[in-house]
Amino acid sequence: MSKMPFEELHNSDDELLAQYRFDYQKAKPNRFANRSGKQPLKVVVLDDDVAQVFTTPESVNKVLRALIETMPQTKDSNTVS
Repeated sequence: MSKMPFEELHNSDDELLAQYRFDYQKAKPNRFANRSGKQPLKVVVLDDDVAQVFTTPESVNKVLRALIETMPQTKDSNTVS
């Protein structure tokens, strides 16, 4: 049976191959991680036709806030009737 290519590269002296060593100086912060002091981000996927009209998060939020204003207010569950 012939040797597999990865068997030839295996060196018992190294714990990890060079390409698996992580350079922490080049690391970037995770943009999806929870930012302390801020509310966690919520991701919503828009259909293509909607995303063509609303191209920024600000435009989506502006329209949704306007829609919320037009919606009938629900009774607060803490209110005694």
